[in-house]
Amino acid sequence: MSQYIVQGIFVVAGIISLLAAILDWNWFFTAQNTQFVVRNVGRRQARWFYGVLGAILIGMSVFFFLNTPPMT
Repeated sequence: MSQYIVQGIFVVAGIISLLAAILDWNWFFTAQNTQFVVRNVGRRQARWFYGVLGAILIGMSVFFFLNTPPMT
């Protein structure tokens, strides 16, 4: 059961990251946690980075969901 919670957290984080990159959410890219990437590579490349990161998180979650054996 707990693996599904972790997978759900990864899916939500991936969706937020992907949507922030696509929709260019100002609140996301001005947050303290994203400023390191934005300052070093610029906002446009930061959007690409977070878009790819979101897709990877979603893909990993789906992969592990499909390949996790059911608990008995």
